[in-house]
Amino acid sequence: MVKSKYLTPKEVRATITKLGEHENKPIPIDILEQLEEKIFNRANKIAKSLNINPSGKSYITKDQLRTLINEIIKSFQFAQIDPGSAVGMVAAQSIGEPGTQMTLRTFHFAGVREMNVTLGLPRLIEIVDARRNPSTPTMTVALEPDFAFNPEKSKEIARNIELTTISNIAKSVDLDQVNQRVTIVLDTNLLEDKGITAEEVKIKTEYRRSTLRVELENNLIHVTLDKENPPLSELQKLSEKIRQIPIKGLKGVKRVLIRKRKVQTSDKPEYEVISEGSNFMDTLRIPGVDPQRTMTNHIHEISETLGIEAARNSILNEALEVMDKQGLEVDPRHISLVADLMTYTGEIRQIGRHGISGENSSILVRAAFEVTVKHLLDAAIRGEADNLVGIIENVMVGQEIALGTGIVDLTINPNYREYSNLEKLN
Repeated sequence: MVKSKYLTPKEVRATITKLGEHENKPIPIDILEQLEEKIFNRANKIAKSLNINPSGKSYITKDQLRTLINEIIKSFQFAQIDPGSAVGMVAAQSIGEPGTQMTLRTFHFAGVREMNVTLGLPRLIEIVDARRNPSTPTMTVALEPDFAFNPEKSKEIARNIELTTISNIAKSVDLDQVNQRVTIVLDTNLLEDKGITAEEVKIKTEYRRSTLRVELENNLIHVTLDKENPPLSELQKLSEKIRQIPIKGLKGVKRVLIRKRKVQTSDKPEYEVISEGSNFMDTLRIPGVDPQRTMTNHIHEISETLGIEAARNSILNEALEVMDKQGLEVDPRHISLVADLMTYTGEIRQIGRHGISGENSSILVRAAFEVTVKHLLDAAIRGEADNLVGIIENVMVGQEIALGTGIVDLTINPNYREYSNLEKLN
């Protein structure tokens, strides 16, 4: 048997892993992961074009991989930042300048049944302002293999995610003034579509509501207040409350859509669920949902569910996605600097006077950002002092800043000539 000139996937992974363990300058893990992903994506495309199974194929030789690695090391070393570089200034300029070219579109309509998504500058402002409630929260729910390739099982998970209230499954909720009760007329087609029975609706209606009497009659549910001759205003309030009673699904998820994944991992179509509204923690608890690949654009929910490191990655990915959809290219390191600054304390803080800028220890920096007079008056009343240790305050007063050549402090002895003469004599 002739040995293949191509490396096996195991050999490729072993070579890439050694790069991350290099003693002098190890390559960051995310770069290595991208390299591995691109090598195997290329191998899959070649195998597909040849109509063969991609398993166990890399389609890269030892010399090709060595050349590729050498180029990556060279590029990585070239991209290293020198000590004293104004990384903050460069990051601000690199994000701010493309930001001037971004559109102000708030909604994106991609087809009749697609979800509304905030894009462009409004979304970028939401991210850096660390808004607790984004304008269009959405989730991309990945499914486990047993569910992802089965349309019926995918639909069942979608039903468990989408919030269904009585108003969603009723033809009408009528006020019966003669019998002094509220009558729910159920839509049998909607009940079947949502996978709900009339008995379930009755149970949910009377759950923890001891003041109500609930009766089921075919597709009619009669709800009566447990008191004689209730006033009309109370019946009207009851009618409104009944419409909002949740029957199935998660709070905050208004609508869901099942679609085929953009990147298919096999010959069979793989499905995923897209939601309008977000309830990340409860979604991950639903059987059949793949917690490893499920995502939300609600950064605070990610922080509360998965921790601050996951929230930091979410800020980075969301900002890069906004830029990418606008056709703008920004180096991820600039955005990662912003993400690190927003999360390094263990909590998500906004870039603004109520967050990072407002918490700055320098009075002049706080005054330069927003509400100048208020900051200066407050500092004067408290008798605060500004020690001028940062960049901005030193620029304002015209002093040398601790950047570039200014980061190096040199001291010289005034009698150095005398000492140098003594050394010569010795």
